[in-house]
Amino acid sequence: MSPLTRAAGLVLTALLPGVARADTLTLVAGGGDGPDGSPAAAARLVAPFAVGFAADGGVYVAEMKGERLRKVLPGGTVVTLAGTGRAGDGGDGGPGPKAEFHGMHGLAVGPDGLVYLADTWNNRVRRFDPKTGTVTAFAGTGAKGFGGDGGPAVRAVFGGVYSVALDPAGKALVVADLDNRRVRVIDAATGVVKTVAGNGKKGVPADGAPATEQPLVDPRAAAADAAGNVYVLERNGHALRVVGRDGRVRTVAGTGKPGAAGVGGPALAAAMNGPKHLSVDRDGTVLIADTENHRVLRYVPADGTLRLVAGTGTKGSTGLGGDPRRAELSQPHGVLAHPTTGDTYIADSGNDRVLRIGR
Repeated sequence: MSPLTRAAGLVLTALLPGVARADTLTLVAGGGDGPDGSPAAAARLVAPFAVGFAADGGVYVAEMKGERLRKVLPGGTVVTLAGTGRAGDGGDGGPGPKAEFHGMHGLAVGPDGLVYLADTWNNRVRRFDPKTGTVTAFAGTGAKGFGGDGGPAVRAVFGGVYSVALDPAGKALVVADLDNRRVRVIDAATGVVKTVAGNGKKGVPADGAPATEQPLVDPRAAAADAAGNVYVLERNGHALRVVGRDGRVRTVAGTGKPGAAGVGGPALAAAMNGPKHLSVDRDGTVLIADTENHRVLRYVPADGTLRLVAGTGTKGSTGLGGDPRRAELSQPHGVLAHPTTGDTYIADSGNDRVLRIGR
Protein backbone atom coordinates (compact mmCIF):
# COMPACT_ATOMS: atom_id res chain seq x y z
CA MET A 1 0.00 0.00 0.00
CA SER A 2 1.38 3.38 -0.99
CA PRO A 3 1.73 6.20 1.58
CA LEU A 4 -0.95 8.15 -0.30
CA THR A 5 -3.40 5.26 -0.16
CA ARG A 6 -2.67 4.69 3.55
CA ALA A 7 -3.25 8.38 4.34
CA ALA A 8 -6.52 8.40 2.42
CA GLY A 9 -7.64 5.35 4.37
CA LEU A 10 -6.91 7.03 7.69
CA VAL A 11 -8.90 10.10 6.71
CA LEU A 12 -11.82 7.95 5.56
CA THR A 13 -11.75 5.95 8.80
CA ALA A 14 -11.85 9.14 10.85
CA LEU A 15 -14.92 10.33 8.91
CA LEU A 16 -16.93 7.11 8.96
CA PRO A 17 -19.98 7.14 11.25
CA GLY A 18 -19.43 5.14 14.44
CA VAL A 19 -15.66 5.14 14.02
CA ALA A 20 -13.73 7.32 16.47
CA ARG A 21 -10.17 7.65 17.59
CA ALA A 22 -9.87 6.77 21.26
CA ASP A 23 -8.40 9.05 23.90
CA THR A 24 -5.11 7.78 25.28
CA LEU A 25 -3.52 8.27 28.70
CA THR A 26 0.23 8.90 28.70
CA LEU A 27 2.94 9.99 31.14
CA VAL A 28 4.13 13.62 31.03
CA ALA A 29 6.54 13.58 33.96
CA GLY A 30 7.32 11.97 37.29
CA GLY A 31 7.32 8.55 38.83
CA GLY A 32 11.11 8.29 38.81
CA ASP A 33 13.86 9.38 41.18
CA GLY A 34 15.90 11.67 38.92
CA PRO A 35 17.02 15.17 39.99
CA ASP A 36 16.74 18.44 38.08
CA GLY A 37 17.86 18.03 34.50
CA SER A 38 16.53 14.48 34.26
CA PRO A 39 14.29 13.37 31.41
CA ALA A 40 10.70 13.99 32.44
CA ALA A 41 9.77 10.31 32.59
CA ALA A 42 12.67 9.63 34.97
CA ALA A 43 12.30 12.73 37.14
CA ARG A 44 11.14 12.74 40.73
CA LEU A 45 8.10 14.87 41.53
CA VAL A 46 6.93 15.26 45.12
CA ALA A 47 3.14 15.36 45.47
CA PRO A 48 2.30 17.37 42.34
CA PHE A 49 -1.00 19.12 43.00
CA ALA A 50 -1.47 21.45 40.04
CA VAL A 51 -0.34 22.09 36.47
CA GLY A 52 -0.29 25.06 34.11
CA PHE A 53 0.93 25.82 30.61
CA ALA A 54 3.82 28.04 29.54
CA ALA A 55 3.85 29.98 26.28
CA ASP A 56 6.92 28.06 25.10
CA GLY A 57 5.11 24.73 25.31
CA GLY A 58 6.43 23.76 28.73
CA VAL A 59 4.29 22.56 31.63
CA TYR A 60 4.42 24.11 35.11
CA VAL A 61 3.96 21.84 38.12
CA ALA A 62 3.26 22.92 41.71
CA GLU A 63 4.52 20.43 44.30
CA MET A 64 2.53 20.53 47.53
CA LYS A 65 4.93 18.51 49.66
CA GLY A 66 7.96 19.31 47.54
CA GLU A 67 7.45 23.04 48.22
CA ARG A 68 8.63 23.91 44.70
CA LEU A 69 7.47 25.22 41.36
CA ARG A 70 8.84 22.89 38.69
CA LYS A 71 8.72 23.00 34.91
CA VAL A 72 8.76 20.33 32.24
CA LEU A 73 10.74 22.03 29.50
CA PRO A 74 9.68 21.70 25.85
CA GLY A 75 12.77 19.53 25.32
CA GLY A 76 11.52 17.02 27.88
CA THR A 77 13.57 17.68 31.01
CA VAL A 78 12.43 18.84 34.45
CA VAL A 79 13.87 21.87 36.27
CA THR A 80 13.07 23.82 39.44
CA LEU A 81 12.02 27.45 38.97
CA ALA A 82 11.17 28.42 42.53
CA GLY A 83 11.29 27.01 46.03
CA THR A 84 14.07 25.73 48.27
CA GLY A 85 12.28 22.46 48.92
CA ARG A 86 11.77 23.43 52.57
CA ALA A 87 8.55 24.76 54.07
CA GLY A 88 8.70 28.43 54.99
CA ASP A 89 7.56 31.90 54.05
CA GLY A 90 10.20 34.12 52.56
CA GLY A 91 12.07 35.31 49.51
CA ASP A 92 9.65 37.87 48.09
CA GLY A 93 11.42 40.15 45.64
CA GLY A 94 14.29 37.74 45.16
CA PRO A 95 15.24 34.83 42.91
CA GLY A 96 12.79 31.96 42.72
CA PRO A 97 15.16 29.21 43.95
CA LYS A 98 15.62 31.10 47.25
CA ALA A 99 11.91 31.55 47.94
CA GLU A 100 10.08 29.42 50.49
CA PHE A 101 6.52 28.11 50.23
CA HIS A 102 4.26 26.14 52.49
CA GLY A 103 1.95 23.58 50.94
CA MET A 104 1.24 25.02 47.48
CA HIS A 105 -2.07 23.58 46.30
CA GLY A 106 -2.62 25.39 43.00
CA LEU A 107 -1.36 27.61 40.23
CA ALA A 108 -2.67 29.70 37.36
CA VAL A 109 -0.89 31.23 34.38
CA GLY A 110 -1.87 34.68 33.17
CA PRO A 111 -1.98 35.88 29.56
CA ASP A 112 1.22 37.82 30.28
CA GLY A 113 2.96 34.61 31.36
CA LEU A 114 3.00 35.41 35.09
CA VAL A 115 2.41 32.37 37.31
CA TYR A 116 0.08 32.80 40.30
CA LEU A 117 0.74 30.36 43.15
CA ALA A 118 -1.71 29.31 45.86
CA ASP A 119 0.70 29.36 48.80
CA THR A 120 -1.88 27.61 50.92
CA TRP A 121 -0.64 27.47 54.48
CA ASN A 122 1.05 30.84 54.21
CA ASN A 123 -2.46 32.20 53.52
CA ARG A 124 -1.16 34.04 50.47
CA VAL A 125 -1.02 34.20 46.70
CA ARG A 126 2.49 34.65 45.33
CA ARG A 127 3.53 35.43 41.75
CA PHE A 128 6.45 34.06 39.76
CA ASP A 129 7.78 35.99 36.77
CA PRO A 130 9.46 33.60 34.30
CA LYS A 131 11.19 36.50 32.54
CA THR A 132 13.02 37.73 35.65
CA GLY A 133 12.94 34.50 37.65
CA THR A 134 11.66 36.35 40.74
CA VAL A 135 8.88 35.71 43.24
CA THR A 136 6.71 38.56 44.56
CA ALA A 137 3.72 38.97 46.88
CA PHE A 138 0.32 39.37 45.22
CA ALA A 139 -2.39 38.75 47.81
CA GLY A 140 -2.55 38.15 51.53
CA THR A 141 -0.43 39.42 54.40
CA GLY A 142 0.51 35.96 55.63
CA ALA A 143 -1.64 36.33 58.74
CA LYS A 144 -4.58 33.94 58.98
CA GLY A 145 -8.00 35.54 59.21
CA PHE A 146 -10.51 37.43 57.11
CA GLY A 147 -10.51 41.03 55.98
CA GLY A 148 -9.64 43.52 53.27
CA ASP A 149 -12.57 43.25 50.87
CA GLY A 150 -12.82 46.38 48.74
CA GLY A 151 -9.13 47.15 49.09
CA PRO A 152 -5.80 45.95 47.70
CA ALA A 153 -5.42 42.18 47.86
CA VAL A 154 -1.83 42.42 49.07
CA ARG A 155 -3.19 43.92 52.32
CA ALA A 156 -6.14 41.54 52.61
CA VAL A 157 -6.25 38.62 55.02
CA PHE A 158 -7.02 35.07 53.90
CA GLY A 159 -7.40 31.75 55.67
CA GLY A 160 -5.91 28.97 53.59
CA VAL A 161 -5.65 29.73 49.86
CA TYR A 162 -6.40 26.34 48.30
CA SER A 163 -6.87 27.20 44.66
CA VAL A 164 -6.36 30.04 42.19
CA ALA A 165 -7.83 30.25 38.69
CA LEU A 166 -7.94 33.06 36.15
CA ASP A 167 -11.12 33.70 34.23
CA PRO A 168 -10.88 32.99 30.46
CA ALA A 169 -10.14 36.67 29.74
CA GLY A 170 -7.34 36.72 32.30
CA LYS A 171 -8.85 39.72 34.06
CA ALA A 172 -9.89 38.21 37.38
CA LEU A 173 -8.23 35.73 39.71
CA VAL A 174 -10.71 33.46 41.50
CA VAL A 175 -9.49 32.34 44.92
CA ALA A 176 -10.84 29.53 47.11
CA ASP A 177 -10.45 30.94 50.64
CA LEU A 178 -11.34 27.64 52.25
CA ASP A 179 -10.81 28.31 55.95
CA ASN A 180 -13.01 31.41 55.66
CA ARG A 181 -15.60 29.42 53.70
CA ARG A 182 -15.62 32.04 51.00
CA VAL A 183 -14.77 32.43 47.33
CA ARG A 184 -13.06 35.71 46.54
CA VAL A 185 -12.11 37.41 43.29
CA ILE A 186 -9.12 39.69 42.69
CA ASP A 187 -9.11 42.16 39.80
CA ALA A 188 -5.84 41.41 38.02
CA ALA A 189 -5.39 45.01 36.90
CA THR A 190 -6.26 46.90 40.10
CA GLY A 191 -5.51 44.22 42.67
CA VAL A 192 -8.80 44.90 44.49
CA VAL A 193 -10.39 41.89 46.21
CA LYS A 194 -14.06 41.09 46.84
CA THR A 195 -16.14 38.14 48.02
CA VAL A 196 -18.49 36.46 45.53
CA ALA A 197 -19.70 33.49 47.58
CA GLY A 198 -19.97 32.51 51.23
CA ASN A 199 -20.80 34.36 54.44
CA GLY A 200 -18.17 32.63 56.55
CA LYS A 201 -20.57 30.13 58.12
CA LYS A 202 -20.59 26.38 57.50
CA GLY A 203 -23.57 24.86 55.76
CA VAL A 204 -25.26 23.98 52.49
CA PRO A 205 -26.39 27.09 50.58
CA ALA A 206 -30.03 27.43 49.60
CA ASP A 207 -30.62 27.18 45.87
CA GLY A 208 -31.41 30.52 44.28
CA ALA A 209 -30.28 32.63 47.23
CA PRO A 210 -27.69 35.44 47.03
CA ALA A 211 -24.32 33.66 47.18
CA THR A 212 -22.65 36.13 49.56
CA GLU A 213 -25.46 35.68 52.10
CA GLN A 214 -25.24 31.89 52.16
CA PRO A 215 -22.96 29.46 54.00
CA LEU A 216 -20.59 27.06 52.28
CA VAL A 217 -19.33 23.72 53.58
CA ASP A 218 -15.70 24.02 52.51
CA PRO A 219 -14.90 25.55 49.10
CA ARG A 220 -11.81 23.64 48.00
CA ALA A 221 -11.60 25.02 44.46
CA ALA A 222 -13.31 27.61 42.28
CA ALA A 223 -13.11 28.76 38.66
CA ALA A 224 -15.01 31.03 36.29
CA ASP A 225 -16.32 30.29 32.81
CA ALA A 226 -16.51 32.62 29.82
CA ALA A 227 -20.11 33.59 30.63
CA GLY A 228 -19.18 34.89 34.06
CA ASN A 229 -20.44 31.95 36.11
CA VAL A 230 -18.23 30.92 39.03
CA TYR A 231 -18.12 27.20 39.84
CA VAL A 232 -17.37 26.18 43.42
CA LEU A 233 -16.26 22.67 44.38
CA GLU A 234 -16.77 21.55 47.97
CA ARG A 235 -14.52 18.83 49.38
CA ASN A 236 -16.54 17.64 52.37
CA GLY A 237 -19.71 18.99 50.82
CA HIS A 238 -19.17 16.43 48.02
CA ALA A 239 -20.84 18.81 45.58
CA LEU A 240 -20.37 21.26 42.73
CA ARG A 241 -22.16 24.59 42.98
CA VAL A 242 -22.37 27.56 40.64
CA VAL A 243 -22.76 31.27 41.26
CA GLY A 244 -24.54 32.77 38.27
CA ARG A 245 -24.04 36.22 36.83
CA ASP A 246 -27.01 37.28 38.94
CA GLY A 247 -24.99 36.48 42.06
CA ARG A 248 -27.23 33.59 43.12
CA VAL A 249 -25.96 30.15 44.02
CA ARG A 250 -27.22 26.73 42.95
CA THR A 251 -26.03 23.17 43.49
CA VAL A 252 -25.54 21.45 40.12
CA ALA A 253 -23.73 18.18 40.87
CA GLY A 254 -23.29 15.77 43.74
CA THR A 255 -25.66 14.31 46.31
CA GLY A 256 -23.91 15.97 49.24
CA LYS A 257 -22.87 12.60 50.63
CA PRO A 258 -19.68 10.64 49.82
CA GLY A 259 -20.07 7.92 47.24
CA ALA A 260 -19.27 6.88 43.70
CA ALA A 261 -22.54 5.84 42.08
CA GLY A 262 -24.55 7.58 39.39
CA VAL A 263 -21.85 8.84 37.04
CA GLY A 264 -23.11 8.88 33.47
CA GLY A 265 -26.51 10.20 34.44
CA PRO A 266 -28.04 13.30 36.05
CA ALA A 267 -25.33 15.17 37.95
CA LEU A 268 -27.48 15.86 41.01
CA ALA A 269 -28.04 12.12 41.44
CA ALA A 270 -24.34 11.26 41.07
CA ALA A 271 -22.04 10.96 44.05
CA MET A 272 -18.49 12.20 44.55
CA ASN A 273 -16.04 11.61 47.37
CA GLY A 274 -13.81 14.41 48.56
CA PRO A 275 -13.41 16.23 45.23
CA LYS A 276 -10.51 18.67 45.43
CA HIS A 277 -9.99 20.52 42.17
CA LEU A 278 -11.88 21.78 39.15
CA SER A 279 -11.26 23.71 35.98
CA VAL A 280 -13.39 24.93 33.10
CA ASP A 281 -12.64 23.36 29.73
CA ARG A 282 -12.68 25.45 26.57
CA ASP A 283 -16.16 24.11 25.69
CA GLY A 284 -17.61 25.34 28.98
CA THR A 285 -17.77 21.93 30.64
CA VAL A 286 -16.24 21.51 34.10
CA LEU A 287 -13.44 19.03 34.84
CA ILE A 288 -13.41 17.68 38.41
CA ALA A 289 -10.72 15.80 40.31
CA ASP A 290 -12.87 13.37 42.31
CA THR A 291 -9.90 12.74 44.54
CA GLU A 292 -10.95 10.06 47.01
CA ASN A 293 -12.63 8.10 44.22
CA HIS A 294 -9.33 8.21 42.28
CA ARG A 295 -10.96 9.47 39.12
CA VAL A 296 -11.63 12.54 36.96
CA LEU A 297 -15.17 13.59 36.03
CA ARG A 298 -16.78 16.10 33.67
CA TYR A 299 -19.89 18.13 34.44
CA VAL A 300 -21.82 19.10 31.30
CA PRO A 301 -24.01 22.16 31.92
CA ALA A 302 -25.90 21.71 28.65
CA ASP A 303 -27.58 18.50 29.76
CA GLY A 304 -26.85 18.46 33.49
CA THR A 305 -24.92 15.19 33.44
CA LEU A 306 -21.77 14.04 35.22
CA ARG A 307 -19.50 11.84 33.10
CA LEU A 308 -16.36 9.78 33.64
CA VAL A 309 -13.14 11.06 32.08
CA ALA A 310 -10.44 8.94 33.71
CA GLY A 311 -9.91 6.40 36.46
CA THR A 312 -11.45 3.06 37.38
CA GLY A 313 -12.24 4.11 40.94
CA THR A 314 -9.52 1.80 42.24
CA LYS A 315 -6.35 3.33 43.65
CA GLY A 316 -3.32 2.29 41.65
CA SER A 317 -0.96 3.17 38.83
CA THR A 318 -1.66 0.80 35.94
CA GLY A 319 -3.18 1.53 32.55
CA LEU A 320 -0.84 3.99 30.84
CA GLY A 321 -1.02 3.88 27.07
CA GLY A 322 -4.66 2.95 26.91
CA ASP A 323 -8.19 4.12 27.60
CA PRO A 324 -8.01 6.63 30.50
CA ARG A 325 -11.28 5.27 31.90
CA ARG A 326 -9.58 1.89 32.39
CA ALA A 327 -6.49 3.30 34.04
CA GLU A 328 -5.79 3.58 37.76
CA LEU A 329 -5.08 6.88 39.50
CA SER A 330 -4.07 7.72 43.06
CA GLN A 331 -5.73 10.71 44.69
CA PRO A 332 -5.56 13.15 41.77
CA HIS A 333 -5.59 16.75 43.03
CA GLY A 334 -5.36 18.75 39.81
CA VAL A 335 -6.93 18.63 36.36
CA LEU A 336 -6.64 21.15 33.53
CA ALA A 337 -7.33 21.15 29.79
CA HIS A 338 -4.80 22.68 27.43
CA PRO A 339 -6.41 25.73 25.81
CA THR A 340 -5.02 24.95 22.36
CA THR A 341 -4.77 21.18 22.01
CA GLY A 342 -7.70 20.26 24.25
CA ASP A 343 -5.57 17.57 25.91
CA THR A 344 -6.39 17.04 29.60
CA TYR A 345 -3.55 17.08 32.13
CA ILE A 346 -3.91 15.34 35.48
CA ALA A 347 -1.82 15.85 38.61
CA ASP A 348 -1.85 12.22 39.75
CA SER A 349 -0.64 13.24 43.19
CA GLY A 350 -0.45 9.91 45.00
CA ASN A 351 1.65 8.48 42.19
CA ASP A 352 3.94 11.55 42.09
CA ARG A 353 3.36 12.03 38.38
CA VAL A 354 1.63 14.18 35.78
CA LEU A 355 -0.44 12.50 33.08
CA ARG A 356 -2.00 13.61 29.80
CA ILE A 357 -5.13 12.46 28.03
CA GLY A 358 -4.45 12.93 24.32
CA ARG A 359 -7.64 13.62 22.42
